[in-house]
Amino acid sequence: MSKALSPQRLQAWRRLLTAHSRATAAIERDLVSAGVLPLGWYDVLFALHEAPDNCLRMHELAEAVVLSRSGLTRLVDRLDKAGYVKREACPEDRRGQHAVLTPEGKAALRKTWPIYEESIRQHFARHFSDAESRQISKLLQRAIDRDSR
Repeated sequence: MSKALSPQRLQAWRRLLTAHSRATAAIERDLVSAGVLPLGWYDVLFALHEAPDNCLRMHELAEAVVLSRSGLTRLVDRLDKAGYVKREACPEDRRGQHAVLTPEGKAALRKTWPIYEESIRQHFARHFSDAESRQISKLLQRAIDRDSR
C-alpha cells in the first residue's frame, strides 16, 4: 500500500484543479461573449495549427488536445460542418482519417486569439510575475514528463 498524501500535496492538487476550473470557465465566458470560437474549438484548431502540414490523424489529435478528449469525434464533425477543418482519408491506412485545418479555421484562430490572450492575462497570467510563471511552468512540466513515462 502506498503512503498517504501529505496535506500540503493534497492541497496543491486541489488548488491546481480549482484554478484550472475557474480560469477555463472565465475564459470560456469571455470567448462566448465576444462571439468567437469556444475554448474547446480553439484547442482543437490550435493543435492542428501546430502540427506539421496542419494535419493530424484522429488519435494524434486526441493526444494533442489539452482541454478535453471526450466527444472529440463529434467536435471534429462540428468543426468540419463549420468549414474549419476537413477530413481526409489517410493514404497509408484507408481506415484512418486525418483532420486538416482549413484556411477558414486559420482565420477563426486569428480572430479568436486577441480575445483569448487578454482573457488568459486577466484570469491567470496577471496573478504571477514572469519568474513565478517560469517556476510554475517548470514544476508542471516535471509532473508531465514523469507521468508520461
